[in-house]
Amino acid sequence: MWRSMAARSTQLVARGFRATQMNQVLSETRKPLNSFPKASPSPFHRFFSHSSANPGDDSLGLAENEDPELDFIAGIETIAAQVPPFDGLAGDETQMDSFAPGDSKNEIQEETQAYEIDSNKLENVLSLLQSKVDGSLESSLNAMALDLHEDFVVKVLQTPCILGENLLRFFDWVTNKPGFKVTYSVVDSLVKVICSDIKMKNAYELWDLIKEIGEKDNEVLTVDVLNELIALFSKLGKGKAAVEVFDKFSDFGCVPNEETYSFTIEALCRRSFYDWASSVCEKMLDAEISPDGERLGKIISWFCKGGKAKEAHAVYLSAVGKNKNLPRSSVSFLIGSLCKKDETVKLASEMLDGFSGEARKYAIKTFSTVVRGLCRTKDVDEANKVLLKMIEQGPPPGNAVFNSVVNGYSKAGDMDKAKEVMKLMEDRGLKPDVYSYTVVMSGYANGGQMDQAREVLSEAKNKHKKLSPVTYHTLIRGYCKLEQFDEALKLLAEMKDFGIEPNVDEYNKLIQSLCLKVLDWQTAEKLLNEMTENGLHLNGITRSLITAVKELEAEGINSLETATKA
Repeated sequence: MWRSMAARSTQLVARGFRATQMNQVLSETRKPLNSFPKASPSPFHRFFSHSSANPGDDSLGLAENEDPELDFIAGIETIAAQVPPFDGLAGDETQMDSFAPGDSKNEIQEETQAYEIDSNKLENVLSLLQSKVDGSLESSLNAMALDLHEDFVVKVLQTPCILGENLLRFFDWVTNKPGFKVTYSVVDSLVKVICSDIKMKNAYELWDLIKEIGEKDNEVLTVDVLNELIALFSKLGKGKAAVEVFDKFSDFGCVPNEETYSFTIEALCRRSFYDWASSVCEKMLDAEISPDGERLGKIISWFCKGGKAKEAHAVYLSAVGKNKNLPRSSVSFLIGSLCKKDETVKLASEMLDGFSGEARKYAIKTFSTVVRGLCRTKDVDEANKVLLKMIEQGPPPGNAVFNSVVNGYSKAGDMDKAKEVMKLMEDRGLKPDVYSYTVVMSGYANGGQMDQAREVLSEAKNKHKKLSPVTYHTLIRGYCKLEQFDEALKLLAEMKDFGIEPNVDEYNKLIQSLCLKVLDWQTAEKLLNEMTENGLHLNGITRSLITAVKELEAEGINSLETATKA
């Protein structure tokens, strides 16, 4: 820097001399060199005489006359001669001549001179804004005769402990002043201050001011400023206002980024505007913009909560395609949501391939949910494939997963595969529970294979000391369906011997079947008395049924006797 200053100083000196002594130089150069007075020689004469006398001397020889003024000039010229020209000016007479005297000096002053904030005026403005101001705020500001420089305005906006409404009024007053140009720094400072103090009224007033600025000069607004506003409205739970800011991006010449979409979708989902959020998300995917994994996980969770599992799955696929690491909880939430509907269970099943390592090891609940969903949709073979993969790769399946597959095959009537799964279950050291045996017995009973059902019952009795009433109820219904009431009554008695008290369901099914199918009201009445002894109460419809069958039989007997006598 000192080199450039030296070069510029040389130019200043040269220009000054040129303007004041040019005529003298021209006249004096016509005289003989020895005719100059020794007391006050001309600076230019000294320079020329030295150059012509000893052109190879680098010291220039000006100090030998003991003239302080010339010594000063000689020092400057010596420095200037040792450094290269600055910006094509030093040493270039053509360019130097094109400047008026004093131009370089003004240029230097403008570069080195910085704006200084008037501390007294700043203090007066802050004192005014930090107090509760009435309608005279603008008139009070007008009376201060402020120099509204950008630095001054930013300093005011960044000062703490000022009411948000006062800052907004001050900003509005500043922007309406002739000659003041709104800059990014000014807008950014205002937005950050207002957004840090969450107030509904201030948020909407701020947005109104930003819209006015954008309509006048949209180059001042940036994506960061608009994102701050969307985030503010999201915190306030104002989804419609957030999407209004989002829709203004193109008008203000801004392109939405990752934060824009994340904040907008979150703001809409907070107010349960899931359809609008889906539309914004679709735009995000079309633009191939993908926030980080954490934000994508939140979007997935929001959509699942709002019943938009398909939309959440689209976000998941986009994240996987861009190698984003999604939170495990969000992925599990999505799989569970997909399994709630039959048409999306298959999508959930495909997502299981994305689990590996520790994530797969602890995902037993997620895998179980998929197996149950596949069995519910009668895609039991696919559920069995998931079960086999769990055995091979993890997570290790428990009784619940095996039971789901067994139940699925049993309902489908494929009892051989149901038994195979039970065998596989035992081979892995798991003990089929009562539920497992019950679902197999139910499958046999539904198919009319009561002998096989009784075999399973015997196996269950050997493995478990206590069975559930549902186990017997399944077989009793099977026998009643085949009108094998004697076998059904035997099972009812066996229940008591095995320590299981029959409930109303067993009695009710038997009594109805006896009355409706074989008109055996006597046996039905015995069962009714037995229920009463055990403290069970039969509903009125079934009681009436016994009475009706009994009366019907009596009428039939009377009619038969009358006909015989006749």
